[in-house]
Amino acid sequence: MSEQPETFAFDADNAALVNKHLAKYPEDRKASAVLPLLDIAQRQCGGWLPRAAMDHIADMLDMAPIRVYEVVSFYEMYHDTPRGKHELRVCTTTPCWLRGSTDIVAACEDELGCKVGQTSDDGVFSLGEFECLGACVNAPIIWIDDDYYEDVDPDSARKLIQAFRKGEKPEPGTMIDRQTSAPASGLTTLTGAGD
Repeated sequence: MSEQPETFAFDADNAALVNKHLAKYPEDRKASAVLPLLDIAQRQCGGWLPRAAMDHIADMLDMAPIRVYEVVSFYEMYHDTPRGKHELRVCTTTPCWLRGSTDIVAACEDELGCKVGQTSDDGVFSLGEFECLGACVNAPIIWIDDDYYEDVDPDSARKLIQAFRKGEKPEPGTMIDRQTSAPASGLTTLTGAGD
């Protein structure tokens, strides 16, 4: 895994994005941009925030570094240690659990060769659980990077992992023959029969 770099600077593309976010806030409120700036830095650093990046953001926003560290340690979406290339999170809240998320977690652990909270030996995946991804109607849900994969079962979870390992990016959304959030069994109302 990566070591802590001594310095950090936003690359040209990300610096332009940072400036776009900073322009949204008055000068005396620029610390309000801490969340998007951390996200930009984390993406530039390959999924984690080295201390040099956090310090750079603190300096840019005239914040005490400890305030930035507190934000990073508070929010689940930020990581202060190296992570896998892909973040894979399985929702384990009640609706997903009732639909089999325990078996999906077990399938992911088996396929990845690591436990929840760990990174696979090949450095491709960091596996986590998540409490409610807010798409309960299509439970169970796996969140990989920025995308939801819905109506997942253990076999489709394994196939998703295998596809990402090959460098593919499966289409986000439902893993079964369902139109968005419509009932999996098909239409139940407005079917044309006597409507």
